[in-house]
Amino acid sequence: MATKPKPIPNIIPALTARTQLGQILKRVRRNNERFVIDRRGDPQAVIISVEEYLQQFVRPSSVMKKMWRSAKARKLDSVSLREINRIIKRYRRSKTRPE
Repeated sequence: MATKPKPIPNIIPALTARTQLGQILKRVRRNNERFVIDRRGDPQAVIISVEEYLQQFVRPSSVMKKMWRSAKARKLDSVSLREINRIIKRYRRSKTRPE
């Protein structure tokens, strides 16, 4: 089976990366785009999605795989970042209240 070719990364200047980081991160997350950060004609860094990083460069431990399966089974793999932040905020509030 042939593998799908990866999209060519976008090459952007470091200044653009600094001023447009929010937009770049959205594009990485939503469109699985890649960005090469260039400084004075010399490539410095690459921005890729966490999913791609984990798939391409990191071997997840058996514990991580087990956690992912558990989260998927409980439908926690589709929790939004906003909801995660709410959960964290609630937890922190509960720890700061005197008992």
